Amino acid sequence: MKGPALLFCPGDRPDRYARAAAASDAVVLDLEDAVAPDAKDAARAAVMRGLADLDPAAVVVRVNATGTPWHAADVAALAAFPDVTLMLPMAQRPEDVEALGPHPVVALCETARGVLEAPRIAAASTSVGLMWGSEDLLADLGGRSGRAPDGTYRPALAEARTRILYAARAAGVAPIDTVLVALDDLDLLAADSADAAAAGYAAKACIHPVQIAVVRAAFRPGDDEISQAEDVLAAAAGQPGVFRFRGRMVDAPVLARAREILRLTHEADATTALRLSKT
Repeated sequence: MKGPALLFCPGDRPDRYARAAAASDAVVLDLEDAVAPDAKDAARAAVMRGLADLDPAAVVVRVNATGTPWHAADVAALAAFPDVTLMLPMAQRPEDVEALGPHPVVALCETARGVLEAPRIAAASTSVGLMWGSEDLLADLGGRSGRAPDGTYRPALAEARTRILYAARAAGVAPIDTVLVALDDLDLLAADSADAAAAGYAAKACIHPVQIAVVRAAFRPGDDEISQAEDVLAAAAGQPGVFRFRGRMVDAPVLARAREILRLTHEADATTALRLSKT
């Protein structure tokens, strides 16, 4: 997965697959929450047909959770596409993540147990990403509201968001921020995305195409950040070690962050250029 905007697409809407894939950095074909129980088999068959026309590097399939009546059939069908990344909802044990091999797996932690087990889940041999799910987590906690009056997350969800980030980065897998279900609140989406990017998240999941541009803009480093990164790296040339630059101490971590800013900028610009070339 390259780029910060993942877009969920209902598995039983094959007419939307191509558009969702073209609009996003990775499309998540959803066999779980977006599909009614009586449509699961038809959705699975549609996803199997659709995968033949999609780039495996830019598609994720969210299977039904371990222990549900549809999980085994999902996994068995997707064995024909071993390179496709799977998303496992309600992830609570590393064994369940590893059981999906040889597929790469994004584990979705959306229960109290899943959040507490996040370090072990992220360290599973098949893990490539770790995501948290705010809505299901709030329900699992018995909470009534995940947001404070100012729009920020209440402490219980804020802690989960932080734990997922730490677990993912410690294991060397991609941390993915939760969706925002308030489709019309693009200001809150921008704030959420900016917070996620600033903290170290690699991507954010979207549930509507209108959210994609907001997420991409928030994750791309700003012009001032880019300029400062370029300047500090230029100033570091020929410097033997720690040095002073514009009133600040510059050492190895500062230089590493500057390089990361330029890497993210290059990746974002390359993705944009590729997307425009296909339109």
